[in-house]
Amino acid sequence: KGVSIEDTILHVGRGTFMPVKTENLSQHKMHSETILFSTKNSNHLNKHYKLGKKITAIGTTSVRILESCFSDGKFSPFSGETDIFIYPGKYKWKVVDNLVTNFHLPKSTLIMLVSSFLEHKGVINPVKKIISLYEEAIKEKYRFYSLGDAMLII
Repeated sequence: KGVSIEDTILHVGRGTFMPVKTENLSQHKMHSETILFSTKNSNHLNKHYKLGKKITAIGTTSVRILESCFSDGKFSPFSGETDIFIYPGKYKWKVVDNLVTNFHLPKSTLIMLVSSFLEHKGVINPVKKIISLYEEAIKEKYRFYSLGDAMLII
């Protein structure tokens, strides 16, 4: 089917799952996490990117890797820390075209990332939309958290 899968590593810290406590999101200090993104990863993804193929992140962790390792129109290998904080109204998406993600806790950096992605996809009020999606998920008894049900955003 032409789908290619790249394995990479981001060591998720506990801060990923902690609620944001600041009223002003720009004041939130994002925890840093270690990325291991190989030359093989960057070469392969650069080839696909140049061909205009879609980049789909499987999980918010993958989003943080892909968006952290892409600049100046290309992926670069990286081994180090990222503290990228993606939230609505602020972040300019670079490379992720589609996202598969779980249902996350309110006030988490993860739900903010998903809201930002909805905004990037042209959703007028992404926070309201994510709340309505979550209300539907609760009504239908979807499983939340990392090993729960997921949605595909295209």
